[in-house]
Amino acid sequence: MKATHADWTHRAKSLALPGAHVIDGAPHDGGGSFRVVSPRDGRPLADVADGGTAEVDLAVAAARRAFDHGPWPRLAPADRGRALLRVADLIEEYRSDLALTVSLEMGKPVTDAHDIELRALIGTFRWYGQLADKLTDEAPHTAPDTLALVTRQPAGVVGAVVPWNFPLTLAGWKIAPALATGCTVVLKPSERAPLSALLLGRVATEAGLPPGVLNVVAGDGPATGRALGLHPDVDVLAFTGSTAVGRHFLRYAADSNLKRVWLELGGKSPNIVLPDAPDLEQAAATAAWGIFFNQGEMCTAPSRLLVHTSVAERVTAAVVERARALRVGDPLDPATEMGPLAGAAHLERVEGHVRAAVDSGARLRTGGDRVLTGTGGTYLAPTVFDRVAPDSPPAREEIFGPVLSVLTFDDLDEAVRLADATEYGLAAGLWTADLSTAHRVARALRAGTVWVNCYEEGDLTVPFGGWKQSGNGRDKSAHALEKYTELKTTWIKL
Repeated sequence: MKATHADWTHRAKSLALPGAHVIDGAPHDGGGSFRVVSPRDGRPLADVADGGTAEVDLAVAAARRAFDHGPWPRLAPADRGRALLRVADLIEEYRSDLALTVSLEMGKPVTDAHDIELRALIGTFRWYGQLADKLTDEAPHTAPDTLALVTRQPAGVVGAVVPWNFPLTLAGWKIAPALATGCTVVLKPSERAPLSALLLGRVATEAGLPPGVLNVVAGDGPATGRALGLHPDVDVLAFTGSTAVGRHFLRYAADSNLKRVWLELGGKSPNIVLPDAPDLEQAAATAAWGIFFNQGEMCTAPSRLLVHTSVAERVTAAVVERARALRVGDPLDPATEMGPLAGAAHLERVEGHVRAAVDSGARLRTGGDRVLTGTGGTYLAPTVFDRVAPDSPPAREEIFGPVLSVLTFDDLDEAVRLADATEYGLAAGLWTADLSTAHRVARALRAGTVWVNCYEEGDLTVPFGGWKQSGNGRDKSAHALEKYTELKTTWIKL
């Protein structure tokens, strides 16, 4: 039986939220503290330990010991895989608490947190747990009197820094493949949504991961993130977040030990609708779902809807209709389709983008206003602009909220030019019934993922990551393991 609004609300009142770092397999309260406030109602959730240089030093030292002297990198890959499967099983047991924590700290509807985010997290640990012993090394054919071996070895200590919009999914995409290879990890969650990651750290410890293998340190970017990025004992830094912060991590690497830095950054993804789309209503419905899912707080959100002039009004009107019908409300209500934005500062930032769009001459078709103001939460109505100029702020800047910009084009070449006219290259969508057009446009678009006649589809078998200023490297799939391993050539004269 599905939990009701009353069930989730009652459970929230008794939920024990973690506040301590997880370092070397134990809670750690060192440093000061900061308060986490729920965007649901503006009320404080918990006071969380605020990690600085000292706490990062402790966590990295624990990860270093675990890597250099502990059992984890020396386990048979199958044993590491079984350990990851135990973590997945225990996450399943804590699934409701983890989902509720995500919903409270960043506003995601609890049904999405439970059914989508936690499903992704559990699936990620299981997938890499099952993959751990399936990898093989190479023995290239060389001279008859020589044996050459090419082996992949764990890179060492991994610093993982993840944002607040998918606090567990994105953490899992980094932790699970890193652990599968034999690396150890120090995770820094966003200070806006650290609670679910701290709970995940406790769950992983309870599941039996050796001390120091997974450490979680809460704190902000300028202090905690910077300390992790500059630390000379961190071998790899994996980051998901804004392009601006990604630049900082590249500088930190240059100023420290030249650690490898893997970046999954922002996006301004185009979603192209051609007049021969197999189902224009489905294209419009998917466009609306894509931009309003997770409150539009997604780097892959299809925030630019590029529609052929001949069908532009039909598609736009259908999107506007869906936007107006969308149920915005309490994230603990299973009937809610869109929750609050992640805090007052972020709401004000998105409102600034809405004002800039109006000032640029775009036409506001729906939304743009705060709603549910009496709750104390940070809710914004789903927002759609059309008549958006290609060089205007709403067409070029990442808004990271439930704001859609509609642009029109007259031919396919113009559509591709508009789609690629951005510094980002994370994802793109295309709606067409013509197979040749699908292939040609997908090849032309400069993006890491192109969805044809769908959006946000995929599973762990396929890689995910960006081109251009959307980053480098790949999460998901076996390709993710490349980020956390080093190649070694051994040449033996027989």
